[in-house]
Amino acid sequence: MPTELPLHPAQTALPSATRGSAQPCRLLVADDQPHILEALEFLLRPEGYHLVTARSPSAVLEHYAADEFDGVLLDLNYTRDTTSGLEGLDLLVAIRERNAQIPIIVMTAYANVDLAVEAMRRGANDFVQKPWDNPRLLSILRNQLELHRALKRTQWLEAENRILRAEGAPDFIATAPSMYPVVELMSRIGPSDANILITGEHGTGKEVVAQTLHRLSHRADRNLVAVNTGALSEGTFESEIFGHVKGAFTDARTDRIGRFELASGGTLFLDEIANIPTRQQAKLLRVLETGELERVGSSTTRTVDVRMLSATNADLRAEAAAGRFRDDLLFRLNTVEIHLPALRERREDIPALSAYFLSSYRRKIAGFEPSALQLLMSYSWPGNVRELDHTLERAVLMARGMNIGIADLGLNAQRTASQSLDELSLEAVESILIQKALARAQGNITQAAEALGLSRGALYRRMEKYGL
Repeated sequence: MPTELPLHPAQTALPSATRGSAQPCRLLVADDQPHILEALEFLLRPEGYHLVTARSPSAVLEHYAADEFDGVLLDLNYTRDTTSGLEGLDLLVAIRERNAQIPIIVMTAYANVDLAVEAMRRGANDFVQKPWDNPRLLSILRNQLELHRALKRTQWLEAENRILRAEGAPDFIATAPSMYPVVELMSRIGPSDANILITGEHGTGKEVVAQTLHRLSHRADRNLVAVNTGALSEGTFESEIFGHVKGAFTDARTDRIGRFELASGGTLFLDEIANIPTRQQAKLLRVLETGELERVGSSTTRTVDVRMLSATNADLRAEAAAGRFRDDLLFRLNTVEIHLPALRERREDIPALSAYFLSSYRRKIAGFEPSALQLLMSYSWPGNVRELDHTLERAVLMARGMNIGIADLGLNAQRTASQSLDELSLEAVESILIQKALARAQGNITQAAEALGLSRGALYRRMEKYGL
């Protein structure tokens, strides 16, 4: 078992040997002589290092496989009267094969130039002669660990740049009555750590809901990592989600940080979660239950603290009944479910959504011709909010003037005309009738109000309600 020493009271004031405000640097120290290990403990413990000691190559590899370390201080000789250093050199190679970046400082009482050169050639970062000079040993450790931390930080930033969205979360627009329950539920559960399942058709804005929930939580200043699991093959799922170590498979040339680790302390959003292969569902469930994972190719257990948000357009209960999705995973993901209505069920939001999209395009448009807005309100929108965005982006490019007309929208008018009123809510029908009355009256509020049998004030209130 590792020899884990109590922390020195002064170590928190010594940043040179700490990984953070409360985490000391962990060193794996290997030597077959107990008095050497004791001397290193007396030297390094007051400097804020947390030592795990080993007295044989096999013990070193056992400790290394079971724990995480920031550096290794490695003797090259383990057999009495043996001065070749071959045991230590082979051990050095074995450690380097498992981790290409961890700092390794080798030491031996029989130092010579040839042995030092060979150790460096096999992957050592530096070399110390025994008996060592205390200031030199401390300086080497400090410099190597600081360099290692800088390299890890660079890799972390590269992973963030590759994975995380650079832009901020978009505005959340929800004024339709059918969205009131969604907004109320989000306001109550957003600040919690509950796992949330977001359901709804393609294009309804599930990722926007996930981003908004993250912004409402106490994790808002940490990472939100979004993953489209539908785009991951079964062969790459584990590597992307859990990470891998160098050599885990043919193309694993370097260590890779997985999405769970990148999201630790923050939020992980898995979209299209119904597409996760059954074999991988068990591994995902284990992480959610224990907060622990291993990178592909590694036996070292890592702990993560992640709030899980997931989304799907599938019926997961039906998938579970059919044996394609694990019941226990569904229960773990679905602490709270938020169902997003389709755009045809929240037509009152179309004017506000349209105005938001128009403001985000490079070319600026004044607005819509009345007939074009009427078409937007009556169209069935099978692609939901995403289709609305794409339609308006095309219309802005096609428009010849400052207002978008029906022809610019390029919608299927025949499909729109055949749409049944049964598909529309009462509010949506009222909104369409008001727009038609305004179009016939060419924008004259008094005439439109008379045609609808309303007072001007009542018409204004309804126009404000529907964003007209």
